[in-house]
Amino acid sequence: MIENKNAVGKPADDFIRIQDLGSMFVPRWRWFALSLAVALSAAALYLLRTPAIYTRHAAILVKDDSKGGATSGSMGEFADFGLFKSNTNINNELLTLASPTLMTEVVKRLGLDETYTVRRGLRRVELYRSAPVAVRFCGKAERPVAFDLELTSRNDFLLSGFKVEGEETGETFSGKTGDTLRTSVGTLLIDATPYATDDFMGTSIHYGKQSVQAVTDYYTGALRAELGNEDATIINLSIDDSSVWKAEDILNTLIEVYNEYWIRDKNQIAVSTSQFIGDRLGVIENELGHVDANIAGYKSEHLLPDVQAASSLYLMQSAENKKELLALNNQLSTARYIRGELNGKGLTQLLPANSDIGNSHIESLIGEYNAQVLERNRLAANSSEKNPLVVDLTASLRNLHHTVVQSVDNLIVSLDTQLQSVRRREAATTGQLASNPDQARYLLSVERQQKVKEQLYLYLLQKREENELSQAFTAYNTRIITAPRGSLLPTAPRKFNILLAAFAVGLLLPAVLIFMKENMNTKVRGRKDLEGVTVPFIGEIPLFVRRQKKWFGKAPETNTIVVKEGSRDIINEAFRVLRTNLEFMTDKGGRSNVIVFTSFNPGSGKSFLAMNISVSLAIKGKKVLVVDGDLRHASASAYIGSPKVGLSDYLNGRVAHLDNIIVKDPERKLPDVLPVGTIPPNPTELLFDERLRQVIDTVRTQYDYVLIDCPPVELVADTQIIEQLADRTVFVVRAGLLERSMLAELENIYSEKKYKNMSMILNATIGGGGRYGYSYGYRYGYHYGYGYHYGSN
Repeated sequence: MIENKNAVGKPADDFIRIQDLGSMFVPRWRWFALSLAVALSAAALYLLRTPAIYTRHAAILVKDDSKGGATSGSMGEFADFGLFKSNTNINNELLTLASPTLMTEVVKRLGLDETYTVRRGLRRVELYRSAPVAVRFCGKAERPVAFDLELTSRNDFLLSGFKVEGEETGETFSGKTGDTLRTSVGTLLIDATPYATDDFMGTSIHYGKQSVQAVTDYYTGALRAELGNEDATIINLSIDDSSVWKAEDILNTLIEVYNEYWIRDKNQIAVSTSQFIGDRLGVIENELGHVDANIAGYKSEHLLPDVQAASSLYLMQSAENKKELLALNNQLSTARYIRGELNGKGLTQLLPANSDIGNSHIESLIGEYNAQVLERNRLAANSSEKNPLVVDLTASLRNLHHTVVQSVDNLIVSLDTQLQSVRRREAATTGQLASNPDQARYLLSVERQQKVKEQLYLYLLQKREENELSQAFTAYNTRIITAPRGSLLPTAPRKFNILLAAFAVGLLLPAVLIFMKENMNTKVRGRKDLEGVTVPFIGEIPLFVRRQKKWFGKAPETNTIVVKEGSRDIINEAFRVLRTNLEFMTDKGGRSNVIVFTSFNPGSGKSFLAMNISVSLAIKGKKVLVVDGDLRHASASAYIGSPKVGLSDYLNGRVAHLDNIIVKDPERKLPDVLPVGTIPPNPTELLFDERLRQVIDTVRTQYDYVLIDCPPVELVADTQIIEQLADRTVFVVRAGLLERSMLAELENIYSEKKYKNMSMILNATIGGGGRYGYSYGYRYGYHYGYGYHYGSN
């Protein structure tokens, strides 16, 4: 006898071990096969419908003069004049490259707002730069439009499926290439391209035109601009697209537009300086002409001699004064002009640079002021006047403007003071020439003005040429480190990853569902669930499924004897173990050989177990009788064809002799069976009859084993009546049918000894629930007489 050694009342462990997962999953392998097929099919369909996406990368070097490095060549020669100087903020350039302003220009140049696509298999492929036709609007097309174009021949086409802003118009047109068509979206011109080959004849080409802003927003979001390194000024650009050529064109055009915009911004200083120099040259040229005319006219009128020869000594001293006055007048004139420019220009306008004001501090302030004006104007153009950066720069410009004004005013005051001092010295010198004619004094004054104007005029001519050269030699702010390139293999969709994910989902989905189902299962699942029950355990029978097909409408056999003599399969081995344990439990003298089979639930397999255990005992040579004690359904009687006369007929007196109703096997290879016979209307009353005791007493002495198939204990009182006449009670617990909560009731019945010599059989275990670790067993079903439908071994 095999007993459970666990403590009474110990709850069964609901935890499913890792090694149990295999036994849960393997019997349901069809679930996994179906799930894998569906998941992989869905992944394959997705891959067939999704166009391949390619990634293109480019790297550019943004020149930053603030980080050092000398300028070589001709540009280095002009650096002394303040040209070609710029302090580049790499983060600002990074934001500029990714701004919608540049991308809008790229979209317009490449015509990215128009697409031509054809269907290739399950996906649509864009014909970038290879469309057989070109659609042109005679006018401005402001609304999104789409239609299908089919080339019926080399020169004929058919337009259909017009959609304007997503709504169908129902228009259809036909014509020849080169014709203009008047449609609801405007006048269209359809031209053939060099790609119009016979391959496109009869192919439907879908044309779509979107708004420039929508396309700009899409590609601005698709563009990725990142710094290559925190210590470097290299910007990495990348973009994804279904067309390799389109992605490369976008990156190349973006770099080109950026360079053009940068040069345009930088040349604004040179343009402003050129305008200033031109204005000053015109004024000085006019003044110089008047001075020359005055000198010539005065000498001709007064016939002046050579005054310099007469007063060379004093003139040498005067020359020094004039030289100093010349420099001071030059600086003063320039300072006053710049002072006037400061009053006349707003914060968004540039100041003249390289004016040779003679004060390095003021020149550096003007350069810094112009740089901030450019930076503010560029930020305001890319955002708005309310941008915090723009507001901050405006405030900074005001402060810097005030500083420049004060510096220029201070310079003018200083120059005036120096001029007064020099003029006083000059007056003392000219006083020494008092003896000279007044005409000489006049000529000296006029000639002095003439020389000042001449030097200023030559100086401005030189600066004008330098400014023109600065515009001609302005270099790009960037240098391409890596031209747009990338792998010819698509980066998306990643076939291996998608198929791997689909494979994982196909495996995990049924596994999770099965695992959740098992965790929510409140039924007895196997031997492990019985560890907390102290009822003696005599055996475990695995589930045996005999799959029989219906032939010509005939139902498969349900009442089957699975125990065969000489058979070595798992089910027969299980019954042999059960037979051995049952023999250990019974008395060798045959005084405890009447065994009742019952259960809590209908469908637990009592009849199946009683019949097959009896066959197993009969094969061993034991004389066995199976009594069908279920007078309401007679399930055991069905194994021998449900005879019309049986135990009920004997109990109600219609049959006098017991031997007449016992069905015996002529070959004595099977057990004898006492069927129910006629189904009585009052089975409980019949079982109370004294004749039942006589039947049990009689067969006890005639047979080695008497197995009685009884109804479930919870439904009727029949089992309690029959059990009083028996020696042992075997409770059948069916895996997957009995609630685990009922095990406590089974334990109570055993501890309270309600039934004699109780023991327990676990029936219909699946997979790893039993000691054998295989899926086997026998399935049948019947409608029990108490309103339950159940089936079991």
